[in-house]
Amino acid sequence: MSSLGSDVGPSNIVKPLNPKELRRQGHMVIDFLADYYKNVENYPVLSQVKHGYLKKLLPKSAPDIPEPIETILNDIEKHIIPGITHWQSPNYFAYFPSSGSIAGFLGEVLSTGFNVVGFNWISSPAATELESIVMDWLGQMLELPRCFLFSGTGGGVIQGTTCEAILCTLTAARDEMLSKVGRKNIGKLIVYGSDQTHSALAKAAKIAGIEPKNDAEAGLIPFFLCPTVGTTSTTAVDPIRPLCEVAKEHGMWVHVDGAYAGSACICPEFRHFIDGIENADSFSFNAHKWFFTTLDCCCLWVKDPSALIKSLSTSAEFLINKASASKQVVDYKD
Repeated sequence: MSSLGSDVGPSNIVKPLNPKELRRQGHMVIDFLADYYKNVENYPVLSQVKHGYLKKLLPKSAPDIPEPIETILNDIEKHIIPGITHWQSPNYFAYFPSSGSIAGFLGEVLSTGFNVVGFNWISSPAATELESIVMDWLGQMLELPRCFLFSGTGGGVIQGTTCEAILCTLTAARDEMLSKVGRKNIGKLIVYGSDQTHSALAKAAKIAGIEPKNDAEAGLIPFFLCPTVGTTSTTAVDPIRPLCEVAKEHGMWVHVDGAYAGSACICPEFRHFIDGIENADSFSFNAHKWFFTTLDCCCLWVKDPSALIKSLSTSAEFLINKASASKQVVDYKD
């Protein structure tokens, strides 16, 4: 559904990246969004449509002929906007804040416009190096110990959501523990969180093959603890330092989930909420909540990147290159 009509010449060759049309249509989309935000507080925050409304408004199959951008924007105005719950409205107070910004939106436009594929360093060096540098910047703003930064012995990576961050760290923790107790004991592993811990922990445990258990059972092996900085329901904060002390007695991996309120700890008056973070193994927060960044953007730092690489790295002939073989670059696919 993009306007290709003026890009189809006599020979019927489609030019999907015609600079002239990109400029014209791009201006129209930006103007459309600017008008939307000019009036966003006038929309009912919660969509008023009924289930299945859109199926009645759209064709039963994709159009054979591309429609002009003007028609598409008109359809969005009439059919899509009424079906949106307006998360960016100043009247929105559900779930968690989704704080977009001009910088966030236009940064997304630039990133999408280049459309690079950055799974390893050689595929787009600037993408990898910029991510590594910015993750160190953010870590320094949070006053994370150097052991979490590339400038130290750790490192950071941008994930889509906290669900991904918890799954990756839990998987690394699982394999680390199984290397000590034997893979045959996977059925004895157990994770810990509070009754306010995000449901992402339970989902990650299921994906990683960890079954829910009663922790009163004898012989179970605790291996992963997930304290929270800002629970979704009440923004409650778990005491990180004492929890880490208990976890270390049992050799557990501690992942601090700061998805909701972690970014607030950049402010000196709130930094104390992550006191004790030096004793954790990983930490994440969602920049798409209080940090003026568009969805999805979860920032994850780990003390020992090699733990994730051991669990999650894959290799194939087409991925072999001198830069990766040198071990001097970061390959985020790992």
